[in-house]
Amino acid sequence: MNALAKVEHKAENKAESRPTAIAVVSEAGNDHSQYLTFMLGGEVFAIGILVVKEIIEYRGLTEVPMMPPCVRGVINLRGAVVPVMDLAARFGKPVADVTKRTCIVIIEMDADGEKQVIGVVVDAVNAVLEIAAAEIEPAPKFGAKIRSDFIEGMGKVNGKFVILLNVGTVLSVAEIGAMAAMDGGAATALIGNDVEEK
Repeated sequence: MNALAKVEHKAENKAESRPTAIAVVSEAGNDHSQYLTFMLGGEVFAIGILVVKEIIEYRGLTEVPMMPPCVRGVINLRGAVVPVMDLAARFGKPVADVTKRTCIVIIEMDADGEKQVIGVVVDAVNAVLEIAAAEIEPAPKFGAKIRSDFIEGMGKVNGKFVILLNVGTVLSVAEIGAMAAMDGGAATALIGNDVEEK
């Protein structure tokens, strides 16, 4: 069955020895898919378990200048630099305060034939759910609080809907890169205007 097993990691700082990561084990059947559910701004969202690499506690984030508001910064994940995106900001919502339950879901996906690892900040991780294909409705064309192309479908769980995210669109490296270029261009233009006025 599905499992969400806590894995103890010793922190670099020996004073801290609480669980810092959750390993995800997937054994989905053919007509069922497993999804990791999480909270974001009081709503429940889910992403396919197959793209989830691990879940870590929120810490050690380094801010990078001239990035779009949805990119909080980068983390050092066992020697690799991993960009971290704030999903609330990506959805155009206010950024939530960091709490003890705030964590970073590390996602590994293919982008233009290359493996891309990205962290996403969520308010809290709930559980791994198995949802039958028959229980998934198509994304609504309107009325959702986020862009319709961000939604892969609506999963029915215990009489309620869970928003299943289209990870490829939400974490589109090309789109986020274009946003960063636009922000950088605007900043350069403003600096150029200041110089001319002086």
